[in-house]
Amino acid sequence: MEEGLVSVDKFSAGSQAYFLTHLHQDHTRGLGAAGGWRHGPLYCSPTTARLLPTRFPGIDASLLRPLAPGASASLSLSSPTSDRPLSLRVTAIPALHCPGSLMYLFRGDLGCMLYTGDFRWEVGCDRARRAKQALLDALGGDTVDLVYLDNTYCHPSLNFPPRLVVAEQIVNIIRAHPDHEVIIGVDTLGKEDLLLHISRALQTKIWVWPQRLLTIHLLGIDENHEVFTTQTSLTKIRAVPRYSVTIESLEALNTVCPTIGIMPSGIPWLLRSSEEKAKPKVRPPAKSARSKGRDEGPTKMDYDPLSPPKLFDKDSYTLPYSEHACFSELKDFMQTVRPSTVVGIVSTSFCYVNPRHHFRHLCSDSDANDVGTPINNKGRDSDNLTPKRRHNGSATPEGKKIRISGSSLYRSKVTMKRKDGCGARINDTEELIGVA
Repeated sequence: MEEGLVSVDKFSAGSQAYFLTHLHQDHTRGLGAAGGWRHGPLYCSPTTARLLPTRFPGIDASLLRPLAPGASASLSLSSPTSDRPLSLRVTAIPALHCPGSLMYLFRGDLGCMLYTGDFRWEVGCDRARRAKQALLDALGGDTVDLVYLDNTYCHPSLNFPPRLVVAEQIVNIIRAHPDHEVIIGVDTLGKEDLLLHISRALQTKIWVWPQRLLTIHLLGIDENHEVFTTQTSLTKIRAVPRYSVTIESLEALNTVCPTIGIMPSGIPWLLRSSEEKAKPKVRPPAKSARSKGRDEGPTKMDYDPLSPPKLFDKDSYTLPYSEHACFSELKDFMQTVRPSTVVGIVSTSFCYVNPRHHFRHLCSDSDANDVGTPINNKGRDSDNLTPKRRHNGSATPEGKKIRISGSSLYRSKVTMKRKDGCGARINDTEELIGVA
């Protein structure tokens, strides 16, 4: 069995400490294994720790290590290959993706690495400004050797409005349909601020399913039961699981009463663009941008805030209320951090582009001659990279150099491995492995 040191959003036996960025399903694979979680200490935010038993009843609560935003913890690890002691200090940084979401900054004998997980720091947002300052304070002037970046929307065509702006657009759509029932597709966690905004603006309750209501109350939201309800007779607005907003469900609902569906997410833009490539062009869109598909030709991303596009042919709207950083926000983040190098954490995005294609000029180990077309090969690059000299003048130890070559990621003392679209494992090994 491969023996590692630290795993982030990757839950299988073999590491000495585990970190969970947030409680969305694509970041928790392995936590629900038969018999419950028993593999080692699990660090997460206090909010996530409070929610975990409701999602994974078999988890051993004694293994949970809540780490509040801004707090740090010291880890004493042991090298699986040489038994030498290793010291690591981790700091939790607010990710502002969903309740309880964190970034993790690792510093110590293995260098300096930042794993963003899913995040969105909106430019001009006070909470994002405080999170950014917390990161800079934790760094203390040191350089990040490697950033694992949320590259979900890492393309210049994917620039979304602030969430508050889109929330008001959703309110306006609902107001424009006074005689309609409304269903809003949401995940099991996240977008609570959107639902609260809609409720306050329209002075109405919002229906949620029972498990969602339990989550809301565990988050400390609406403890007086003034906003959310499980009684359908009390409101015409329902927040439903995102997967249930389909053509068939809307058609069925409209046989009973007029109903519109709203999908607040950036994801339908990618899916919609993929489908439209196969359709004949009838008329030019009000606004469009071009982006490269993974192994395909250009796709269009259309958005006119005065006339939101339909999700399906009728009865539904999709608006870019995204919990992931858009391209301009990713650029601002990279300008702030300026790491030695960057790797994308998402390898399954429809519009995947290696973040180094757009941000290599913001990395200290960028190659001036390394230019060309977007890279669509799951985060692989062909540069030789060496971590930047630190702020205090000391160079990163020779043994910590990184080389990304061909289809592999190599680090003589530390290798980072990703599988299933997200997650990383930090190992004290000299093996050459592929980047999944």
